[in-house]
Amino acid sequence: MTEPLADTPATLPGRPLAVFDIDGVLADVRHRLHHLEARPKRWEKFFYAADRDPVLDEGVERLRAALADHDVVYVTGRPERTRALTERWLARHDLPTGPLVMRPDHDSRPARYVKREVLRRLAGVRPIASVLDDDPAVVDLLTADGWPVELATWLPHSSTLRSAQQHHGRT
Repeated sequence: MTEPLADTPATLPGRPLAVFDIDGVLADVRHRLHHLEARPKRWEKFFYAADRDPVLDEGVERLRAALADHDVVYVTGRPERTRALTERWLARHDLPTGPLVMRPDHDSRPARYVKREVLRRLAGVRPIASVLDDDPAVVDLLTADGWPVELATWLPHSSTLRSAQQHHGRT
């Protein structure tokens, strides 16, 4: 993931951090999963269709509630090349546009290891109050590490998305 948040609110003194994933927590990705079911997989079409993701009301409500007592940081498996698209999507839905930590474009590690690394770096500068993610493998690993993590269950986690996150290291 991108070098985490130098000189951003996440690294400055302040409130504890609430960490939010985007896909499957705030953004409904179901309309674009067909790109990953194709042979060959159409990764770029999958990523660039994210600008049309509907919001997931439960995730947005959780984020807005967290803002009352925490600074929010997004930690997503989306590739860095989709930063501008992701920031526009957040702004269009009246959500904070950052800090936003994204996967480097050529990092294909499973999401659970990438996110663990980011949390360790963030925890070095600010307390982590909560983590909300839709990927059971991420949640299992972070829970085993002792992080305050919760599985987002309002969008059924698809096997297509799970494969992209854990086996292809793409989202």
